[in-house]
Amino acid sequence: DVEHLEPVAAASSYTDEHELVRRAQSGDLTAFEVIVQRYEHRIYRLVQRMLANTADTEDVLQETFLKVFSKLKQFQEQSKLYTWIVRIAVNEALMKLRKRRGNVISLDAEVPSEEGPMPREIEDKHPNPELQYQTSELGDLLQHSLEALPLGYRVVFQLRDVEELSTAETAEMLGLSEAAVKSRLLRARLQLHQRLRRHVNREGA
Repeated sequence: DVEHLEPVAAASSYTDEHELVRRAQSGDLTAFEVIVQRYEHRIYRLVQRMLANTADTEDVLQETFLKVFSKLKQFQEQSKLYTWIVRIAVNEALMKLRKRRGNVISLDAEVPSEEGPMPREIEDKHPNPELQYQTSELGDLLQHSLEALPLGYRVVFQLRDVEELSTAETAEMLGLSEAAVKSRLLRARLQLHQRLRRHVNREGA
């Protein structure tokens, strides 16, 4: 009952996600505002890397949290709240891309890569220190390199390596098998490694 719930003070002082969700589901708008404050910057960053367009990103961010608000009572806490919100954001971003390109984008479809056909299951034993945001210059270079990746690779890389979701969470979110997530993540890392290495070689020439 909403009447028996105490007001939520501030996002920084509220740590119990289960209670926060319960309050928001019960109609506490302040609790929902805390949810938005807690996750909007990460969701914005995720969508921005998918769409590479500020206006579209802001539209998707708004649509995402409107949908979160309208569907929050359906959230069963079988996954983390952030994972659930990310799934909504990714779906909204993909719909925006479909409208922009006028066709259907399938994350299940094979995407040609610069390396040619590759096996689906490859163990990744190579560290990728180049892919860390150590400097603003490297961050900019990585951003451009990410935008150049095929969508299926870019989304998987964003969810796994940037948002640090698990392989299982990423697979569930995108409707892919875990093997497909591992394969696409490796391909994304290899393509990014190749692009960054070419940049370093040009700089050192």
